[in-house]
Amino acid sequence: MIFDSIENASKYFILGERIKKGFDFLLNTDLENLKPNRYEIENDEIFANVQILTTKNKEDKKWEAHRKYIDIQYLIKGQECMGYGLLKNFKTSVEYDDKNDIEFLSGDKFNYINLSKGEFVIFYPDDVHAPVLNVDENKEIKKVIVKIKI
Repeated sequence: MIFDSIENASKYFILGERIKKGFDFLLNTDLENLKPNRYEIENDEIFANVQILTTKNKEDKKWEAHRKYIDIQYLIKGQECMGYGLLKNFKTSVEYDDKNDIEFLSGDKFNYINLSKGEFVIFYPDDVHAPVLNVDENKEIKKVIVKIKI
């Protein structure tokens, strides 16, 4: 897991051409005016999902992990808390869905991080995460998740 601010995105270009393309989308797109939808960057290899969501209470969190894609989760508007932990410390609670590349898990060894507008988190397949949690109270957020095929 990597947490940083978008102005430091170029530090992570070294992680690969696909990661760089994902950041190029974030840096060169008018995200605030982008409507919720899926946006293809490079077919199914790299795409972005723009979402407007309402945060939820931590006790309602759902732990998830992906096997085929790396996530760059970038906050466009609002504040979001995310839970995160290592896959090795979790157990499958709902079997892996290959079509949607998602597995739901349970575990009790994790931490939280709060994101504000302009900050991002990169989650790899070994990172379990619980997104869209509230910081203080349930509020609307706008975010984009760039999915990068491994």
